[in-house]
Amino acid sequence: MPPSIQEITRVTLYFLPVQTRVPLKFGAETLTSVTCARVALEVVDTAGNRAIGWGETPLSVQWSWPGSEPYEVRHAEMRNCCEQLAQKWLNFKGSGHALEVGWKFQEQVIGNFLGEPARWGQHAPPHEGGDRRAEDSAPYLGKPGAVPARLPYLAALVCNSPFDLALHDAYGRLAGRPVYETYTKDFPGPDLSHYLEPAKDTAVSFRGLYPSDFLMKRPAMELPAWHLVGGLDPLDAAELTGNEPNDGEPVLLTDWIRRDGLTCLKVKLRGTDAAWDYSRLARVGGIGLSNGVEHLSADFNCTVHVPEYVNEVLDRLRMEHPAIYDRILYVEQPFPYELREHPIDVHSVSKRKALFLDESAHDWRQVGLGRELGWTGVALKTCKTQTGAILSACWARAHGMALMVQDLTNPMLAQIPHVLLAAHVGTIMGVETNGMQFYPAASIPEARIHPGIYRRRNGRVDLTTLAGPGFGYRVEEINRELPAPALDLAQ
Repeated sequence: MPPSIQEITRVTLYFLPVQTRVPLKFGAETLTSVTCARVALEVVDTAGNRAIGWGETPLSVQWSWPGSEPYEVRHAEMRNCCEQLAQKWLNFKGSGHALEVGWKFQEQVIGNFLGEPARWGQHAPPHEGGDRRAEDSAPYLGKPGAVPARLPYLAALVCNSPFDLALHDAYGRLAGRPVYETYTKDFPGPDLSHYLEPAKDTAVSFRGLYPSDFLMKRPAMELPAWHLVGGLDPLDAAELTGNEPNDGEPVLLTDWIRRDGLTCLKVKLRGTDAAWDYSRLARVGGIGLSNGVEHLSADFNCTVHVPEYVNEVLDRLRMEHPAIYDRILYVEQPFPYELREHPIDVHSVSKRKALFLDESAHDWRQVGLGRELGWTGVALKTCKTQTGAILSACWARAHGMALMVQDLTNPMLAQIPHVLLAAHVGTIMGVETNGMQFYPAASIPEARIHPGIYRRRNGRVDLTTLAGPGFGYRVEEINRELPAPALDLAQ
């Protein structure tokens, strides 16, 4: 009989510091280091069987919590949030399949983005009947004031994701199956209509359907890999400063393309300087065309406020560099991610190129709002929880939206659920993966077991070494020396 989680009996939280070899620019901020939160979650099922699952996510402050407050303050608050969530997970009484338990936790503890009780700060939309902030977070996350109300909901999801990932891994281990094989009607839990509501302008129904009805029947075990061209990356030798790392890894874009056989480039843009953005796309596109690159994407990182800005960049590119324009497969999140605060009609952009939600796609409700405004695709991320990614993928597929899986510069264990998600949801083109660009040394222990996941070859990543239950980490074979846990809590 398929297992059903009864309770969580132990939660162990680690913080792993990682330093980048080169800086990575996010909008107005630059990342030079990151803390990865790694979680071990022990669960017991109704038959008394136990399993330990693992999850990991980089706490990317600059991406999930952009702002003017000092990085150290935001970083400390995200670590604090992880510690508060560890206690909440240990005390949580949800039961059933991991998808059901993860969903209940987000609805009841984190709260949903459309105004459920657990409110998360200035980036959440107004609650019906008034704005609720600090007073709402306290009942759900421990002592009043322990997690400041200003923490954005997206940052809270990032903090929650390693726990949620560990839950799904543990469930797969309980079942003795890869976790994606458990998202079917043959395992405990309600159908998708319990979690999702279709858009009112469609005939979509989720009754009697399960995630497996929207996932790939035969997931590819090799995926095209997207390389990230950061805003600070030197494109040619004239831009070298002499401070570049001498670690045997490429620095210039052409060297990356040739060594890794790249065919897909994602270009980070400013969104505040149209001339610079146009020039950057033209230059990167030109280098790509000369080296066999087939696909480009443009990422404006939430800094644009009017569609005309994006349209003018694209139209100029189409007129002056049509071959480069033709290779742009999609545009990623140009506009602010608080969709309710910035309900921008983006149909004019999506008529030109596929337009993908990224930071805005907190959950399927936000995906639905984006669809109303003219967005045509969803960039999924495991850092917003495995539960949320699966449910958003199902909602988007049912409504004819395209899917992509974007990176949060995932190293170590975080890379594995990331690439598995891309393989199983079926994206428009492979997976973005750039951890090997910014901190390849961080993943050396994992790369010894899974070399094809941490090094791109012939423009692809190879997932064939993933095996066994859960996410197939093979964590017992990975010789990773962990620091002392930040918390180790048991029933």
